[in-house]
Amino acid sequence: MVPKTEKSSDFEMPARNSDETVEKKNVAKDMSVQRRASARIQAAKQKAEEELHARRGAVVVEEEKEKEEKRVKVAKKWSKKRVRNGEYLGEGEVVVGVASPKKGNNGSGNEDGVGEGEGGVASSLAKKPNRRPFMQDQNGVGDSENAVANSAENKGAALRVKETIRVYNKHYLHFVQEEEKRCGKAKAESEAAKKSKSSKSKKAGPLEVKKTHQRPDLKALSMMMTNNEILYPEKRIGDLPGIEAGHQFFSRGEMVAVGFHSHWLNGIDYMGKSYGKVNSIYEYPIAVAIVLSGQYEDDVDNADDVVYTGQGGHNLTGDKRQINDQKLERGNLALKNCIEQDVPVRVIRGHKSSNGKSSNGKSSNGATKIYTYDGLYKVIKYWAEKGISGFTVYKFQLKRIEGQPLMTTNQVYFTRGRVPQSTAEIRGLVCEDITGGQENIPIPATNLVDDPPVAPTGFTYCNSVKVAKNVKFPKAATGCKCKGVCIDSTTCECALRNGSEFPYVAQNGGRLVEAKDVVFECGPNCGCDETCVNRTSQKGIRYRLEVFRTAKKGWAVRSWDFIPAGAPVCEYTGILARTEDMDSVLENNYIFEIDCLQTIKGLGGRERRSQSGTFPSNLLDKYDDHGSDGAPEYCIDAGPTGNIARFINHCCEPNLFVQCVLSTHHNLKFARVVLFAADNIPPLQELTYDYGYELDSVLGPDGKVKQVTCYCGAPGCRKRLF
Repeated sequence: MVPKTEKSSDFEMPARNSDETVEKKNVAKDMSVQRRASARIQAAKQKAEEELHARRGAVVVEEEKEKEEKRVKVAKKWSKKRVRNGEYLGEGEVVVGVASPKKGNNGSGNEDGVGEGEGGVASSLAKKPNRRPFMQDQNGVGDSENAVANSAENKGAALRVKETIRVYNKHYLHFVQEEEKRCGKAKAESEAAKKSKSSKSKKAGPLEVKKTHQRPDLKALSMMMTNNEILYPEKRIGDLPGIEAGHQFFSRGEMVAVGFHSHWLNGIDYMGKSYGKVNSIYEYPIAVAIVLSGQYEDDVDNADDVVYTGQGGHNLTGDKRQINDQKLERGNLALKNCIEQDVPVRVIRGHKSSNGKSSNGKSSNGATKIYTYDGLYKVIKYWAEKGISGFTVYKFQLKRIEGQPLMTTNQVYFTRGRVPQSTAEIRGLVCEDITGGQENIPIPATNLVDDPPVAPTGFTYCNSVKVAKNVKFPKAATGCKCKGVCIDSTTCECALRNGSEFPYVAQNGGRLVEAKDVVFECGPNCGCDETCVNRTSQKGIRYRLEVFRTAKKGWAVRSWDFIPAGAPVCEYTGILARTEDMDSVLENNYIFEIDCLQTIKGLGGRERRSQSGTFPSNLLDKYDDHGSDGAPEYCIDAGPTGNIARFINHCCEPNLFVQCVLSTHHNLKFARVVLFAADNIPPLQELTYDYGYELDSVLGPDGKVKQVTCYCGAPGCRKRLF
């Protein structure tokens, strides 16, 4: 999809220790400090040291010295060493990312319940990730050339994280689709059984419904494991490439898919004893990450200082109460071992979404919970005590390591900005509703850049496509004969055109499972009503959007609501015209060529989306003799008139994608252009899509190649729009 434009990328309680073992270790630690002090005095006071050696015994001192040297070597003291990208980098290099052990048995859980094994959900993978150590140290001191090179590596790692999450979301929506099919079939059978006079049939119906309850997220993760698609299948200590403090995940499944936290349910992720077969430098188990989300009644969260309740004995019904004593094993033992070996732990905080209701009073379509990476913490103490419910619990005190980006960890918001709750709270408001009431939800415009601030002008808002006088629009096509809503993809004519399946799932008001060459929706001549899921893109704007002024990219668009991956954002509207009629129009920056046919055929450097050949080939026959191999014959001109889509900027790594949709008719040349969310998009993040230009493909009036700088700011920015 190639719009013509000249926008420049228009982008630490005091702890009571009742564990005798721990007290002994603390005494040993104090003696260790004294010995290190004596060693430092040795150079100036040799006689004093010899007397000290005589009193303690030379043999004992030598043994203690060797023990101390070994401890320092193994622990790689955090305050003196560096941890980067899941590897220790210090005197020599000790790689702690080892081959994943086989999947462990399920056991008691922590944060959300049960099912913790050494390997976790993703541990059965043997695929090794790409390791690209970050050479710059904790304080930013390092070789400048290495810093530049590794900056590029980190950008690539961030992109791989994004791509992995997209793969997970695609698998997830596919299994949601399967589940909706099963539930629909079970519901139909249950209703039929109720109408039957047979008591046997009446009992059978409800049983079928129960069989349909499954977990699409777990099936998606299983699929990714089978396909070796987990980004970091090996457990790693420290930060992971591409994931910095502040990174947000929108489900536990996303964290497992990336390999950031390998358990889909439990709070403690750790390397089990089986890791010792590959790397014997540590005493296992060792914890690598924890999720803190208030699931235990004994947790204490004081921002950078946390008291974390260990795992086990938790009431799995969700009231957060202890019903049994905890034991020093599994994840609890792993956290204890982190103290003795100075191993940092990744801390992820789970919070309910602050996304409430939208301005139209309807429930938002946002994620119910988000998970924010809060950075690396050190486990500095542990003890056992009677908890609030009277059972023994293990407590672990963690303190955030200094030198990391500041986070308001006691109140992690969905975004680093604040979504206005009313019009009066909008800063820089220049227009309350640019749509003039044409959309379901008002779209305000803000300007904090210009002085004096101005509103977007020079166009007339229209929420639908207008047809130019010299364009003959196709007649409405025959629709499906479904009643109410379309359910059976084997009989619905519209579903048959989509490869005998519905392209959408009903979740979150309708989400596209994956990008397709073209989507066939139900239209005006179909028997189904407006609630049919196969009319998802026709239901208008359903998220609170805002047009805002930028310093370099002109006007831009962002959402006040969370937008789930696969959800439609808006259609590109304007005047439907012939492309050849627009060639003579100078300085028109809002022309969008309808290249649906070219995309299906993979022409002009376009990448085909459907490789399986499920597209009805007979629908392409009539286009073979009409010059379809050239440029698109029709386009949408949003210059004089258009909607919110005309303000959405280009980005080399966008969060939206373009999807051609046919609903009223089946003529590919006149397909509707709809923008869908490619990722889970948090509030206040700018919405962007790729304009699709090839470099050096645009010529100016003088016939010379026209070049425009790209200001999208993406890690992988191509630097030029065209």
